[in-house]
Amino acid sequence: MTPTAVAEAPKGTEKTALITGSEAIAVACKLADVDVITGYPIRPYDTVIQYIAQLISNGEMDCEYVVAEGEHSQFEIVKHASTVGARVFCGSSGVGWMYAFECLTVTPALRVPMVVMVGNRALDDPGAFGVEHNDALAVRDLGWQLVWVDNAQEALDTALIAYRVAEDRRIFLPCAISCDGAFLTHSQALVKIPAQEKVNAFLPRYDRGDLLLHPDNPITVAPQANEDWLMEIRRQTAAAMDRSMGVIREAYKDYERIIGRGYGNPFFEEYMTDDADVVLVGMGTLSTPCKVAIRKMRQEGKKVGLVRVRWFRPFAAEELAQCLSRFKAVGVIDRDFSLGSPYSSGVLATEVRAALYASAKRPPLVGFICGLGGREVLVPDVEKITGIVYDAAAGKPQPLTHWIGVRE
Repeated sequence: MTPTAVAEAPKGTEKTALITGSEAIAVACKLADVDVITGYPIRPYDTVIQYIAQLISNGEMDCEYVVAEGEHSQFEIVKHASTVGARVFCGSSGVGWMYAFECLTVTPALRVPMVVMVGNRALDDPGAFGVEHNDALAVRDLGWQLVWVDNAQEALDTALIAYRVAEDRRIFLPCAISCDGAFLTHSQALVKIPAQEKVNAFLPRYDRGDLLLHPDNPITVAPQANEDWLMEIRRQTAAAMDRSMGVIREAYKDYERIIGRGYGNPFFEEYMTDDADVVLVGMGTLSTPCKVAIRKMRQEGKKVGLVRVRWFRPFAAEELAQCLSRFKAVGVIDRDFSLGSPYSSGVLATEVRAALYASAKRPPLVGFICGLGGREVLVPDVEKITGIVYDAAAGKPQPLTHWIGVRE
Protein backbone atom coordinates (compact mmCIF):
# COMPACT_ATOMS: atom_id res chain seq x y z
CA MET A 1 0.00 0.00 0.00
CA THR A 2 1.60 3.26 -1.11
CA PRO A 3 -0.23 6.34 0.24
CA THR A 4 -1.86 8.54 -2.38
CA ALA A 5 0.17 11.65 -3.17
CA VAL A 6 -1.39 14.94 -2.09
CA ALA A 7 -0.76 17.86 -4.43
CA GLU A 8 -1.48 20.48 -1.81
CA ALA A 9 -1.73 20.22 1.95
CA PRO A 10 -5.33 20.62 3.15
CA LYS A 11 -6.34 23.55 5.31
CA GLY A 12 -6.61 23.15 9.05
CA THR A 13 -5.73 24.96 12.24
CA GLU A 14 -3.04 23.56 14.49
CA LYS A 15 -3.77 23.64 18.22
CA THR A 16 -1.38 23.85 21.16
CA ALA A 17 -1.81 21.89 24.39
CA LEU A 18 0.19 21.44 27.59
CA ILE A 19 0.48 17.64 27.79
CA THR A 20 2.92 14.92 28.80
CA GLY A 21 4.77 12.59 26.46
CA SER A 22 2.29 9.82 27.24
CA GLU A 23 -0.65 12.10 26.60
CA ALA A 24 0.91 13.13 23.30
CA ILE A 25 0.91 9.48 22.22
CA ALA A 26 -2.74 9.22 23.27
CA VAL A 27 -3.63 12.28 21.18
CA ALA A 28 -1.84 10.68 18.23
CA CYS A 29 -4.03 7.58 18.66
CA LYS A 30 -7.10 9.81 18.54
CA LEU A 31 -5.87 11.60 15.40
CA ALA A 32 -5.03 8.25 13.78
CA ASP A 33 -8.58 7.01 14.55
CA VAL A 34 -7.28 3.80 16.13
CA ASP A 35 -9.92 1.05 16.14
CA VAL A 36 -8.86 -1.26 18.98
CA ILE A 37 -6.83 -0.37 22.06
CA THR A 38 -5.91 -2.69 24.92
CA GLY A 39 -4.51 -1.77 28.28
CA TYR A 40 -3.06 -3.26 31.40
CA PRO A 41 -1.58 -0.84 33.95
CA ILE A 42 2.12 -0.80 34.69
CA ARG A 43 4.14 2.29 35.45
CA PRO A 44 5.18 4.47 33.68
CA TYR A 45 3.37 3.31 30.52
CA ASP A 46 -0.05 3.32 32.21
CA THR A 47 -0.37 7.09 31.83
CA VAL A 48 -1.06 6.80 28.10
CA ILE A 49 -3.90 4.32 28.70
CA GLN A 50 -5.36 6.52 31.43
CA TYR A 51 -5.48 9.50 29.09
CA ILE A 52 -7.03 7.43 26.29
CA ALA A 53 -9.72 6.29 28.75
CA GLN A 54 -10.34 9.94 29.62
CA LEU A 55 -10.69 10.89 25.94
CA ILE A 56 -13.20 8.08 25.42
CA SER A 57 -15.13 9.02 28.57
CA ASN A 58 -15.33 12.64 27.42
CA GLY A 59 -16.71 11.58 24.04
CA GLU A 60 -13.61 12.82 22.22
CA MET A 61 -12.49 9.40 20.96
CA ASP A 62 -14.32 6.36 19.63
CA CYS A 63 -12.65 2.94 19.72
CA GLU A 64 -12.92 -0.54 21.19
CA TYR A 65 -11.12 -0.23 24.53
CA VAL A 66 -10.32 -3.56 26.18
CA VAL A 67 -8.84 -3.82 29.66
CA ALA A 68 -6.94 -7.10 29.59
CA GLU A 69 -5.99 -9.32 32.53
CA GLY A 70 -2.29 -9.05 31.75
CA GLU A 71 0.27 -7.87 29.24
CA HIS A 72 0.31 -11.17 27.37
CA SER A 73 -3.42 -10.98 26.71
CA GLN A 74 -3.42 -7.34 25.67
CA PHE A 75 -0.80 -7.94 22.98
CA GLU A 76 -2.63 -11.06 21.78
CA ILE A 77 -5.89 -9.13 21.48
CA VAL A 78 -4.47 -6.35 19.31
CA LYS A 79 -2.41 -8.81 17.29
CA HIS A 80 -5.50 -10.67 16.20
CA ALA A 81 -7.52 -7.48 15.78
CA SER A 82 -4.88 -6.23 13.35
CA THR A 83 -5.13 -9.36 11.20
CA VAL A 84 -8.84 -8.67 10.62
CA GLY A 85 -8.17 -5.09 9.55
CA ALA A 86 -8.27 -3.00 12.73
CA ARG A 87 -5.73 -0.26 13.41
CA VAL A 88 -4.45 -1.05 16.90
CA PHE A 89 -2.44 0.31 19.81
CA CYS A 90 -1.12 -0.97 23.11
CA GLY A 91 2.15 -1.00 25.05
CA SER A 92 3.89 -1.70 28.31
CA SER A 93 6.98 -1.06 30.42
CA GLY A 94 9.82 -3.05 31.97
CA VAL A 95 8.87 -6.55 33.08
CA GLY A 96 5.36 -6.08 31.67
CA TRP A 97 6.94 -5.86 28.22
CA MET A 98 8.87 -9.04 29.01
CA TYR A 99 5.71 -10.86 30.15
CA ALA A 100 4.32 -10.31 26.65
CA PHE A 101 7.49 -11.64 25.02
CA GLU A 102 5.86 -14.65 23.35
CA CYS A 103 3.46 -12.29 21.57
CA LEU A 104 6.24 -9.84 20.75
CA THR A 105 8.27 -12.63 19.18
CA VAL A 106 5.63 -13.82 16.73
CA THR A 107 4.23 -10.41 15.74
CA PRO A 108 6.85 -9.40 13.12
CA ALA A 109 6.87 -12.75 11.31
CA LEU A 110 3.06 -12.66 11.18
CA ARG A 111 3.44 -9.24 9.49
CA VAL A 112 1.21 -7.48 12.00
CA PRO A 113 1.81 -3.69 11.82
CA MET A 114 0.80 -2.83 15.36
CA VAL A 115 2.14 0.39 16.89
CA VAL A 116 2.99 0.32 20.59
CA MET A 117 4.54 2.56 23.20
CA VAL A 118 7.22 1.38 25.60
CA GLY A 119 7.51 3.54 28.69
CA ASN A 120 11.14 2.61 29.23
CA ARG A 121 11.68 1.28 32.73
CA ALA A 122 14.35 -0.74 34.54
CA LEU A 123 13.87 -4.49 34.50
CA ASP A 124 13.44 -6.32 37.81
CA ASP A 125 15.28 -7.38 39.97
CA PRO A 126 15.97 -5.12 41.70
CA GLY A 127 12.80 -3.23 40.95
CA ALA A 128 12.91 0.41 39.90
CA PHE A 129 10.40 2.64 38.18
CA GLY A 130 13.10 4.74 36.51
CA VAL A 131 14.20 4.64 32.89
CA GLU A 132 16.46 2.07 31.27
CA HIS A 133 16.36 1.01 27.62
CA ASN A 134 16.87 -2.73 28.07
CA ASP A 135 13.15 -3.45 28.00
CA ALA A 136 12.53 -2.24 24.44
CA LEU A 137 15.97 -3.34 23.24
CA ALA A 138 15.13 -6.95 24.12
CA VAL A 139 13.22 -7.28 20.80
CA ARG A 140 15.93 -5.70 18.64
CA ASP A 141 16.66 -8.92 16.74
CA LEU A 142 13.08 -10.03 16.13
CA GLY A 143 11.83 -7.73 13.37
CA TRP A 144 10.43 -4.88 15.46
CA GLN A 145 11.03 -1.37 14.25
CA LEU A 146 12.33 0.63 17.22
CA VAL A 147 12.40 4.41 17.60
CA TRP A 148 13.38 6.62 20.54
CA VAL A 149 11.94 10.12 21.03
CA ASP A 150 13.16 12.85 23.35
CA ASN A 151 10.18 15.19 23.82
CA ALA A 152 6.39 15.18 23.72
CA GLN A 153 6.17 16.90 20.34
CA GLU A 154 8.37 14.29 18.75
CA ALA A 155 6.35 11.57 20.48
CA LEU A 156 3.10 12.73 18.85
CA ASP A 157 4.64 13.24 15.41
CA THR A 158 6.55 9.95 15.50
CA ALA A 159 3.44 7.99 16.47
CA LEU A 160 1.62 9.22 13.37
CA ILE A 161 4.67 8.50 11.22
CA ALA A 162 4.96 5.04 12.79
CA TYR A 163 1.43 4.11 11.67
CA ARG A 164 2.19 5.32 8.16
CA VAL A 165 5.39 3.24 7.99
CA ALA A 166 4.20 0.09 9.78
CA GLU A 167 0.98 -0.16 7.75
CA ASP A 168 2.68 0.41 4.40
CA ARG A 169 2.11 -2.78 2.40
CA ARG A 170 5.83 -2.93 1.59
CA ILE A 171 6.57 -3.23 5.32
CA PHE A 172 3.79 -4.65 7.54
CA LEU A 173 6.08 -4.80 10.57
CA PRO A 174 5.30 -3.66 14.13
CA CYS A 175 6.83 -0.50 15.56
CA ALA A 176 7.65 0.31 19.19
CA ILE A 177 7.97 3.96 20.22
CA SER A 178 10.22 4.29 23.27
CA CYS A 179 9.50 7.10 25.72
CA ASP A 180 11.85 7.42 28.69
CA GLY A 181 9.98 6.71 31.91
CA ALA A 182 9.17 9.78 34.02
CA PHE A 183 11.51 12.11 32.10
CA LEU A 184 9.18 11.99 29.10
CA THR A 185 6.12 9.95 30.06
CA HIS A 186 5.22 12.24 32.97
CA SER A 187 6.75 15.59 31.96
CA GLN A 188 4.48 18.25 30.46
CA ALA A 189 5.40 20.42 27.50
CA LEU A 190 3.61 22.61 24.98
CA VAL A 191 2.74 20.41 22.01
CA LYS A 192 1.41 21.49 18.63
CA ILE A 193 -1.45 19.21 17.61
CA PRO A 194 -2.02 19.01 13.85
CA ALA A 195 -5.45 19.46 12.33
CA GLN A 196 -7.45 16.30 11.74
CA GLU A 197 -7.83 17.12 8.04
CA LYS A 198 -4.07 17.16 7.59
CA VAL A 199 -3.59 13.92 9.50
CA ASN A 200 -6.22 12.29 7.30
CA ALA A 201 -4.31 13.42 4.22
CA PHE A 202 -1.05 12.06 5.60
CA LEU A 203 -2.30 8.77 7.06
CA PRO A 204 -4.53 6.57 4.85
CA ARG A 205 -6.79 3.92 6.29
CA TYR A 206 -5.21 0.61 7.21
CA ASP A 207 -5.74 -1.88 4.38
CA ARG A 208 -4.49 -5.47 4.55
CA GLY A 209 -5.67 -6.29 1.04
CA ASP A 210 -5.45 -10.00 0.29
CA LEU A 211 -3.84 -10.60 3.70
CA LEU A 212 -7.07 -9.79 5.52
CA LEU A 213 -8.27 -12.60 7.78
CA HIS A 214 -11.94 -12.97 6.86
CA PRO A 215 -14.39 -15.83 6.16
CA ASP A 216 -14.54 -14.69 2.53
CA ASN A 217 -10.75 -14.77 2.27
CA PRO A 218 -9.54 -18.10 3.70
CA ILE A 219 -5.83 -17.72 4.50
CA THR A 220 -3.46 -19.29 6.97
CA VAL A 221 -2.11 -17.23 9.87
CA ALA A 222 0.74 -18.53 12.03
CA PRO A 223 1.40 -21.78 10.13
CA GLN A 224 3.64 -24.50 11.52
CA ALA A 225 6.21 -24.44 8.72
CA ASN A 226 8.93 -26.50 10.38
CA GLU A 227 12.07 -26.84 8.28
CA ASP A 228 10.28 -26.65 4.93
CA TRP A 229 9.70 -22.88 4.73
CA LEU A 230 11.18 -21.30 7.85
CA MET A 231 14.22 -19.77 6.17
CA GLU A 232 12.14 -18.28 3.37
CA ILE A 233 9.76 -16.69 5.89
CA ARG A 234 12.68 -15.26 7.86
CA ARG A 235 14.16 -13.84 4.66
CA GLN A 236 10.87 -12.19 3.72
CA THR A 237 10.71 -10.50 7.12
CA ALA A 238 14.31 -9.35 6.74
CA ALA A 239 13.55 -7.93 3.30
CA ALA A 240 10.68 -5.90 4.76
CA MET A 241 13.03 -4.44 7.37
CA ASP A 242 15.51 -3.59 4.62
CA ARG A 243 12.77 -1.72 2.73
CA SER A 244 11.75 0.10 5.88
CA MET A 245 14.50 2.72 5.62
CA GLY A 246 13.20 4.02 2.30
CA VAL A 247 9.60 4.07 3.53
CA ILE A 248 10.64 5.96 6.67
CA ARG A 249 12.31 8.61 4.51
CA GLU A 250 9.14 8.94 2.40
CA ALA A 251 6.96 9.25 5.49
CA TYR A 252 9.05 12.00 7.09
CA LYS A 253 9.16 13.92 3.81
CA ASP A 254 5.38 13.72 3.42
CA TYR A 255 4.85 14.62 7.08
CA GLU A 256 6.82 17.80 6.60
CA ARG A 257 4.99 18.62 3.36
CA ILE A 258 1.48 17.95 4.67
CA ILE A 259 1.70 18.68 8.39
CA GLY A 260 4.37 21.37 8.08
CA ARG A 261 6.85 20.06 10.67
CA GLY A 262 10.16 18.58 9.59
CA TYR A 263 12.88 16.63 11.37
CA GLY A 264 15.65 16.64 8.81
CA ASN A 265 17.43 13.30 8.89
CA PRO A 266 14.83 10.80 10.15
CA PHE A 267 17.36 8.43 11.67
CA PHE A 268 19.50 10.67 13.85
CA GLU A 269 19.73 14.28 14.95
CA GLU A 270 22.97 16.25 14.84
CA TYR A 271 23.51 19.04 17.36
CA MET A 272 26.45 21.45 17.06
CA THR A 273 28.44 18.96 14.99
CA ASP A 274 29.52 21.19 12.08
CA ASP A 275 32.86 22.16 13.61
CA ALA A 276 33.03 19.60 16.43
CA ASP A 277 36.26 17.81 17.34
CA VAL A 278 34.50 15.11 19.35
CA VAL A 279 30.87 13.98 19.58
CA LEU A 280 28.66 12.20 22.04
CA VAL A 281 26.06 9.66 20.85
CA GLY A 282 22.93 8.64 22.76
CA MET A 283 19.18 8.01 22.59
CA GLY A 284 16.09 9.45 24.23
CA THR A 285 16.02 12.17 26.86
CA LEU A 286 19.76 11.94 27.44
CA SER A 287 19.85 14.66 24.82
CA THR A 288 18.66 17.28 27.31
CA PRO A 289 21.59 17.21 29.77
CA CYS A 290 23.96 16.61 26.85
CA LYS A 291 22.79 19.71 25.00
CA VAL A 292 22.95 21.86 28.14
CA ALA A 293 26.48 20.64 28.87
CA ILE A 294 27.56 21.10 25.25
CA ARG A 295 26.42 24.71 25.23
CA LYS A 296 28.35 25.29 28.46
CA MET A 297 31.50 23.60 27.12
CA ARG A 298 31.23 25.55 23.88
CA GLN A 299 31.46 28.76 25.90
CA GLU A 300 34.67 27.33 27.36
CA GLY A 301 36.10 26.78 23.89
CA LYS A 302 35.54 23.01 23.66
CA LYS A 303 34.21 21.90 20.29
CA VAL A 304 31.75 19.17 21.29
CA GLY A 305 28.67 17.96 19.45
CA LEU A 306 25.85 15.44 19.89
CA VAL A 307 24.38 12.79 17.61
CA ARG A 308 21.04 11.54 18.95
CA VAL A 309 19.91 8.26 17.43
CA ARG A 310 16.17 8.14 16.71
CA TRP A 311 15.59 4.89 14.80
CA PHE A 312 17.48 1.96 16.31
CA ARG A 313 15.74 -0.52 14.00
CA PRO A 314 16.26 -0.18 11.17
CA PHE A 315 19.77 1.01 12.06
CA ALA A 316 21.20 3.56 9.63
CA ALA A 317 24.68 2.02 9.81
CA GLU A 318 26.28 3.44 6.66
CA GLU A 319 24.88 6.92 7.13
CA LEU A 320 25.80 7.02 10.81
CA ALA A 321 29.30 5.74 10.10
CA GLN A 322 29.79 8.42 7.46
CA CYS A 323 28.71 11.04 9.99
CA LEU A 324 30.88 9.80 12.87
CA SER A 325 34.01 9.27 10.79
CA ARG A 326 34.36 13.08 10.58
CA PHE A 327 35.35 13.41 14.23
CA LYS A 328 38.53 12.82 16.23
CA ALA A 329 36.76 10.59 18.79
CA VAL A 330 33.27 9.36 19.65
CA GLY A 331 31.68 8.74 23.03
CA VAL A 332 28.55 6.54 23.07
CA ILE A 333 26.33 6.93 26.12
CA ASP A 334 24.13 3.90 26.83
CA ARG A 335 21.15 3.98 29.18
CA ASP A 336 21.26 0.21 29.06
CA PHE A 337 23.72 -2.60 29.68
CA SER A 338 24.71 -5.75 27.81
CA LEU A 339 26.32 -8.20 30.19
CA GLY A 340 29.15 -10.19 28.61
CA SER A 341 29.16 -8.12 25.42
CA PRO A 342 32.37 -7.15 23.58
CA TYR A 343 34.31 -4.74 25.83
CA SER A 344 31.42 -4.97 28.33
CA SER A 345 29.75 -2.20 26.32
CA GLY A 346 26.17 -1.13 26.18
CA VAL A 347 23.95 -2.14 23.28
CA LEU A 348 24.21 1.14 21.37
CA ALA A 349 28.00 1.30 21.66
CA THR A 350 28.32 -2.22 20.25
CA GLU A 351 26.05 -1.34 17.32
CA VAL A 352 27.96 1.87 16.57
CA ARG A 353 31.30 0.01 16.65
CA ALA A 354 29.91 -2.52 14.18
CA ALA A 355 28.66 0.28 11.94
CA LEU A 356 32.10 1.92 11.91
CA TYR A 357 33.97 -1.31 11.14
CA ALA A 358 33.74 -0.95 7.35
CA SER A 359 34.72 2.74 7.38
CA ALA A 360 38.07 3.76 6.00
CA LYS A 361 38.40 6.22 8.88
CA ARG A 362 37.45 4.85 12.30
CA PRO A 363 37.81 7.35 15.13
CA PRO A 364 38.46 6.04 18.67
CA LEU A 365 35.18 5.03 20.30
CA VAL A 366 34.60 4.93 24.04
CA GLY A 367 31.43 3.54 25.61
CA PHE A 368 29.71 4.93 28.69
CA ILE A 369 26.96 3.39 30.81
CA CYS A 370 25.06 5.80 33.01
CA GLY A 371 21.62 6.90 34.14
CA LEU A 372 20.40 3.38 34.86
CA GLY A 373 17.20 2.96 36.86
CA GLY A 374 16.23 6.56 36.24
CA ARG A 375 19.30 8.08 37.89
CA GLU A 376 19.81 11.64 36.70
CA VAL A 377 22.49 12.27 34.10
CA LEU A 378 23.88 15.62 35.20
CA VAL A 379 25.88 18.26 33.38
CA PRO A 380 29.04 17.36 35.37
CA ASP A 381 28.58 13.74 34.21
CA VAL A 382 28.50 14.86 30.59
CA GLU A 383 31.56 17.05 31.16
CA LYS A 384 33.42 14.09 32.66
CA ILE A 385 32.43 11.89 29.70
CA THR A 386 33.60 14.55 27.26
CA GLY A 387 36.98 14.79 29.01
CA ILE A 388 37.48 11.05 28.58
CA VAL A 389 36.53 11.28 24.89
CA TYR A 390 39.08 14.08 24.42
CA ASP A 391 41.70 11.82 26.05
CA ALA A 392 40.80 9.11 23.53
CA ALA A 393 41.20 11.61 20.70
CA ALA A 394 44.69 12.40 22.03
CA GLY A 395 45.60 8.72 21.98
CA LYS A 396 45.70 8.16 25.74
CA PRO A 397 45.11 4.46 26.58
CA GLN A 398 42.07 3.73 28.73
CA PRO A 399 39.21 1.23 29.18
CA LEU A 400 36.79 1.08 26.25
CA THR A 401 33.78 1.18 28.59
CA HIS A 402 33.23 3.42 31.62
CA TRP A 403 30.41 3.35 34.18
CA ILE A 404 29.58 6.95 35.09
CA GLY A 405 28.08 8.11 38.37
CA VAL A 406 28.50 4.82 40.24
CA ARG A 407 29.05 5.23 43.98
CA GLU A 408 32.38 3.82 45.17
